[in-house]
Amino acid sequence: MNRIPFFVFFTSLLCLQCNDRATKEPKKPNVVLLLADDMGYGDFEMIGRATKTPNLNRLAKEGVLFDNFYAAAPNCSPSRTGLLTGKSPAKVGMYSYRPPHHPLHLPDKEVTLAELLKTKGYRTAHIGKWHLGDLTQDAELNHPQPHDQGFDHSLGTENNAEPSHLNPKNFILNGNALGLINGYSCQIVAQESIDWMSQRGDDPFFLYAAFHEPHRIVASPPKLVEKYKHLPTKDAEYLANIDHLDLAIGQILDYLKQNDLIDNTLIIFSSDNGSYRLASNAGLKAVKSYLYDGGIRVPGIVKWPQIKTNKKIIHSPTGLVDIVPTLCDIIGIDPPNGLDGTSLLPLLEGRPFQRQRPLYWFFYRTQPEIAMRVGNHMILGLDHDTIPRAHQYSQDDHEYIQTITLKDYELYDLNQDFSQENDIFDIHPRKDSLQRLIDNQLAEIRNNRYPWEDLPLNLEKRKKKTNWVQY
Repeated sequence: MNRIPFFVFFTSLLCLQCNDRATKEPKKPNVVLLLADDMGYGDFEMIGRATKTPNLNRLAKEGVLFDNFYAAAPNCSPSRTGLLTGKSPAKVGMYSYRPPHHPLHLPDKEVTLAELLKTKGYRTAHIGKWHLGDLTQDAELNHPQPHDQGFDHSLGTENNAEPSHLNPKNFILNGNALGLINGYSCQIVAQESIDWMSQRGDDPFFLYAAFHEPHRIVASPPKLVEKYKHLPTKDAEYLANIDHLDLAIGQILDYLKQNDLIDNTLIIFSSDNGSYRLASNAGLKAVKSYLYDGGIRVPGIVKWPQIKTNKKIIHSPTGLVDIVPTLCDIIGIDPPNGLDGTSLLPLLEGRPFQRQRPLYWFFYRTQPEIAMRVGNHMILGLDHDTIPRAHQYSQDDHEYIQTITLKDYELYDLNQDFSQENDIFDIHPRKDSLQRLIDNQLAEIRNNRYPWEDLPLNLEKRKKKTNWVQY
C-alpha cells in the first residue's frame, strides 16, 4: 500500500483547516458614507415635513435614525476634518473653512478613515466635495492630495460646484481638471459612485460620496422646483435641491440592492453642518456658522444588516467624530491615538453606551466660541470679543486663539428646551463643574494651537462676530 509521508499529510491538514477558517471568517462590510453639504436638521422629510426625501426615509426605516446627531463643526472644512479623522478639527488646526490658495489643509500626518480601511484590504474612493486642501497640486502649497490620504480614486472639487450645481466646470479626476461637465452635480457624483463600485472586484470597498447640495449656489431641475411654486423662488429652489439630492442618493441605494450588495454594506448619511436657511433647521436656534444647535445638529442615519437594537430612533448624543472609532470597532482596526469620538457599536447592538469624552465644538469667528454637550445639557462659552473677523482664517485669528478667554456662559437643557431659549446657567446646581469642563477644554485648544505659517495678514471685509451671519 502507498503511504503518504507524514509531513505531506500534516501540511495538507493545516491547509484544509486554514481554508475552513477563511470560509467562516465574516466578510468585511462595504462602507458607503453619504454626506450632504449645508443640509439642515429639518430638511429631512421625517423631521421637517417640508421636503420629499423618500430614499432617505427608506434608509432610516431600514436602519436607525440618530436624532441627536452633530456635525464636527458649524462649517465645511472643519467638519469634514472631524469626519475623516475622528478628532475635533481644532485639534488638527482646521479652525475654519478653507478658501482657495490658503495654507489651511488637513495635515498629511493625520490618519484618515480611508487610510485605516486600506490596512484591511479596502478599495477606497472620494467622490464630490473635498475642501481639505488644494486640489490643483499647487507646487507652492504642496498640500496632500486624496491619494496621499488613503483614496485610490478621486473625482471631486476643491470647494463648491462652480458656477453652480448645474454644468459644473471645476471637477478634478485624480489630479486632472476635467473642465465643463454637463448635468447636475449630485447626478455626476451619483453616477461616478456607481461606475466606481461596478469595478469593485472581490475586495470590500469604501465609498465617500460628498455631495454639494444644498450649498449655494443652488441649481435644481425645473420640474422639481415646480412642486414648490407656491413658495418664494429661493425657497422653492432650495427645497427642490433637497429633493434632487434624495433622488441621487436613491440611485446609489438602488445600485447596491440590484447588485446584491445591500446585505453586506454599512451605509451612513449625514450633513457637514446645519443649514444657512433658518427654516431648514426645524426650530433649532441659529444657522450654519454658529455653535447653537441650528449650526451643528444634523440628520444622522445608519443602515447595516448587523444592527441588533430594536430601537428605530436613538436619542444618545452622537456625531461625525464617532464614525472613525465606530468603523474601527466593527472592522477590527486599532484606532489611532487621540480620538475625540466614541464607537457607536454598542448603540447599534442595543448595549450600554458610555461616551469617553463629551462632544465639543470650537469656532472662533462667531459667538459663542465653544460648546460642549454633557448629557442632556449644552454648555456654551462666550468671549464677547469685539475685534472684527474676516471670512478666511488670518494671522490675527491665529494669535487670538492663543489668548481667547471666556467671559460668559450659557446652559440649556435640550430635553426641555429644544430651541435653546431658556438659559439656566446661573441657576443650575452643577454650573461650577460644567464651567470647569468647558474652560479646561478651551485651555487645551489654546495651549495646543496648530503652528500654521504664511497666513494672510491684512484682510478686508471684516465684520463683528454678531454681524457675520444673520438669523
